[in-house]
Amino acid sequence: MPDIPDVRGLRRIPPGPARPLEGRVAVVTGAARGIGEALARSLSEAGMRVALLGRERATLREAAEALPGPTLCVECDVTDRAALAEAARSVEAGLGPASVVVANAGIAVSGPFDRTDADLWQRVIDVNLTGSADTARAFLPHLTATRGYFLQIASTAAFGAAPMMSAYCASKAGVESFALALRGEVEPDGVQVGVAYLHWTGTDMLTGIDDHPVLAALRRNQPRPARRVHSSGQVAQWLTRGITRRAPQIYAPPWLRWCQPLRPVFPALVAWAARRELRAHSSDELSSPVEVLGAGGRADWHSFRASRDSSPPDR
Repeated sequence: MPDIPDVRGLRRIPPGPARPLEGRVAVVTGAARGIGEALARSLSEAGMRVALLGRERATLREAAEALPGPTLCVECDVTDRAALAEAARSVEAGLGPASVVVANAGIAVSGPFDRTDADLWQRVIDVNLTGSADTARAFLPHLTATRGYFLQIASTAAFGAAPMMSAYCASKAGVESFALALRGEVEPDGVQVGVAYLHWTGTDMLTGIDDHPVLAALRRNQPRPARRVHSSGQVAQWLTRGITRRAPQIYAPPWLRWCQPLRPVFPALVAWAARRELRAHSSDELSSPVEVLGAGGRADWHSFRASRDSSPPDR
């Protein structure tokens, strides 16, 4: 069951032209840390009442308590449809129906496909892709009632798939396609859908990624401005501006919008850089252990394994 503490500081403030988000309700998944936590803070500072959804109870509470405005904290696994439905009921009861829902929860795994545990590979797809779809399913009644905005967090991994990141790249390409398909379905109901394309962002998921020769080469072969790592706070500001405009696409950093016309060439460029790097290293050098990236991803994987191992075997 979701863990729901007291709602703080509720008061209804009609939105005005200077602060169009003020008084409205936002839901952010994966809000315990990283981009989710930074975005929850940015939306709260913009006057929104924010519901933070995540797996890590203590970290989630700390993030919620640091926000300046009214908050609701819900411990929830986005792969659990019943828990998401309960979270949606709790948000409506505690804060009101959501006007903004951000499907941000995500994990990543680095390592060769043939050495990645099948359950771990599947978990990345379940959290990143299926979890995003289930988040939309749970909160669409809110967004229909408020004529709201659903933001899907994608990645430049959707532009060109990187070796050693097969599950993550597949999931991010998938969420982009899902969001674009959903957009056409819900637009007649007044619901708008945005896709956010994030590049290198300084979260704990990125820590140590340059230690892998192929991934380091992909970054090294990018133009200098494209190698820059942006803080989660800066990315959250870009996302907040896009949410305010109900933008169909949000680019973080903004110059990524000029890369869209070049997308057909990106897979070939990524494949060329990866192939060159793979040939330059021995199999021993490339046989790094499969790794779940970031503290949030490791917490999710440990929780999933614990629940899986404690479940009774099928008869």
